[in-house]
Amino acid sequence: MMTFLIKKFIKNYENTSDFKVRNSYGKLTSIVGIIFNVLLFAGKFIAGTLSGAASIIADSFNNLSDASSSIISLIGFKLSEKPADRDHPYGHGRYEYLSGLVVSVLVAAIGINLVKTGIDKIVNPTEVKFTVLTWIILIVSVLVKLYMMICNYSIGKKISSKTLIATGDDSRNDVLTTTGVIVSSIITVVIGFNIDGYATLFLALFILYSAFGLIKDTLDPILGVKPPKELVDNISKKVSSYDNILGIHDLIIHDYGPGNQFASVHVEMDSKFDVILAHDIIDNIENDILKELGVNLVIHYDPVATDDETVNSMRQMISELVKNINNEISIHDLRVVKGVTHTNIVFDLVIPYDFDASVKELKYKITKAIKASDDKLVPVIKVEYSYT
Repeated sequence: MMTFLIKKFIKNYENTSDFKVRNSYGKLTSIVGIIFNVLLFAGKFIAGTLSGAASIIADSFNNLSDASSSIISLIGFKLSEKPADRDHPYGHGRYEYLSGLVVSVLVAAIGINLVKTGIDKIVNPTEVKFTVLTWIILIVSVLVKLYMMICNYSIGKKISSKTLIATGDDSRNDVLTTTGVIVSSIITVVIGFNIDGYATLFLALFILYSAFGLIKDTLDPILGVKPPKELVDNISKKVSSYDNILGIHDLIIHDYGPGNQFASVHVEMDSKFDVILAHDIIDNIENDILKELGVNLVIHYDPVATDDETVNSMRQMISELVKNINNEISIHDLRVVKGVTHTNIVFDLVIPYDFDASVKELKYKITKAIKASDDKLVPVIKVEYSYT
């Protein structure tokens, strides 16, 4: 069914890299989610009311919260389409992330309310009566949620949407919770002991656990999470593939919403290379990255002295030294400043954020090794962390 709707309502549906097409996928999926969840809420609420099972009523309100979540997702996709303006020069793409956060908080609020309901049912249990209609509604609900889970995961991955993937996780949770309701109702009938309150409490705690995970996932891109390794590798490989590029460093990527990413990077080129030609190469790289990867890239040009034997040997020696300490450590922007009584070896030292040793000790080791080769050498080390 979803494939039919996509082909029917989304123009150029195969071009998922296009921002408008991507948002059309998100809006269509959200609308389908609203319709399914409202129907599931109505069915389960009727079944829960007829049977007197609090766990089924609790599960129905979970579906109602899912419908609300889909409405918020729909609003988020719609608002993220707004073009850049004077007050928001980077666009409104982060509305999608904000809508995902609101959805997560809503799920948490439902979970807290269900905890109270579960405790009340344990303290004050009521008689539960299951009918054939109850079983049919619950089984159909599981099948529908399985279908919604598959659709959200599939489309979420297709358009790289954290909101839809989070909705897929929520649908998966609904499959598990409704299955739990079915199992608890069977146990209640077989053993003759009412575990409805305990099932409600268990489902509420599960929903809360899921909600806090969703909150973290949606907060990450708003706070500024580490960029995807695939994107970092693609930019690095693409930039490095051009002629006369000796190396790159200080790649920084900023995410202002899906399809709206900005990046900056330093490229190393021979200091004797013609400046006009260097500028032309950099322009070509920036244009190609935007066209192929959809990233607005700004490149800083770093001239490197390639014919200075002292600089080259020093760069090789220090590079090997830091790699032996930790393979993730690197150096760049090395230059030699000669003086009368000593020579400064100036360079940037890049370390990962999870580097577990003392930075002071690391600098001491490097300084000691450099001075061992020549006590007139004075390392001037600037430590920075890798952004990617």
